[in-house]
Amino acid sequence: MTQGKSFRSAFVLLIMLFFMWGFITSLNDILIPHLKAVFQLSYTQAMLVQFCFFGAYFLMSVPASWIIERVGYSKGIVFGLVVMGIGCVLFYPASIIIYYPLFLFALFVLASGITVLQVAANPFVAAVGDPETASSRLNLAQGFNSIAHTIAPIFGTFLILADQSTELAEKAEAVQLPYIILALALFGLAAFFRFVKLPNISHDAEEGGDSSSIWQYRHLVFGVVAIFLYVGIEVSIGGFLVNFFGESSIAGMSEEVAGNYVSYYWGGAMVGRFIGSAILQKMKAQTLLAISSIGALLLVITTLLTTGSVAMWAILLVGLCNSVMFPNIFTLSIKGVGKHTSRASGLLVMAIVGGAIIPVIQGMLADSIGVQPSFAIGLICYGYVLFYALRGYQSKTES
Repeated sequence: MTQGKSFRSAFVLLIMLFFMWGFITSLNDILIPHLKAVFQLSYTQAMLVQFCFFGAYFLMSVPASWIIERVGYSKGIVFGLVVMGIGCVLFYPASIIIYYPLFLFALFVLASGITVLQVAANPFVAAVGDPETASSRLNLAQGFNSIAHTIAPIFGTFLILADQSTELAEKAEAVQLPYIILALALFGLAAFFRFVKLPNISHDAEEGGDSSSIWQYRHLVFGVVAIFLYVGIEVSIGGFLVNFFGESSIAGMSEEVAGNYVSYYWGGAMVGRFIGSAILQKMKAQTLLAISSIGALLLVITTLLTTGSVAMWAILLVGLCNSVMFPNIFTLSIKGVGKHTSRASGLLVMAIVGGAIIPVIQGMLADSIGVQPSFAIGLICYGYVLFYALRGYQSKTES
């Protein structure tokens, strides 16, 4: 009973972390069109925001798992929050000197801190309770992540995109207030977690945890690819929404109006994760993952073949299908890896680098063939997720 209460308390505390990194990640969807206008960037150049942000996941995941293994979850979380705060502070000098590469560096530092939190929090949530309901718990935690994703575009639009200044210096300075507020919040959370004692969790005794090499778990390897493609397309779609809705054939919206609609995309993910958490009490994770990937494929096809409000709402509804993908892929991938769970988590978090690669590829497509046709890349990404849900999730013993 005592351990159960300890686990529940830890779960509640960790939800704050899911909320915070979701909020910051979603702000990129507002930052992209803002910086594109400030620096007069092409779509490919603007998507370097996502490249630098999610590139940190690739470069820092292994060091993050090393940090967690050696200092533990509590100290690792404090370290990650402090690094995130430093990244937010860097937005201030970047906006003063109006230098795009410094904005990109600030995003890299910010995402490096988030990487540490991801490596620690995702397997921790999966471990604090019945293994059979791990996907349900992670969906619930990701639901609070999605609440932040839903709120952040409104916050960012009000403080950043609503600025109608024509002077370059004033437009660049629009990012100062939101990121300084975030820095203060992050440093405050770091101080809070410095004095919080999280329960110890162990994966050593889990079934299947004695394999000498982590690469022998083929369902984990397939899962790494699935995370790469899923995160890549989710982030890429979010980053293109403001510009897509501004096209005359879709909605002809201004940036300020379109920015508010981004919340519907992430709001769909929020609703879906809470619903998914309940459904997963009865349904297998792979079944729900297959249903959601089929839905995403159909909606992307609709976006490609239609115009106006139909195309607009179809791409927004993809967010609902995205909702259960990350937590389900994650828990299916680490199932049975035992003592390798920390390293497996590091690999899966490293795969979030898809959020750096896929948006740049779509940006190149948008520059060459147009924004709407560029969404065709989603057919490849969601097609692979469907494969993982049907076959790729199976371990050697299940196939």
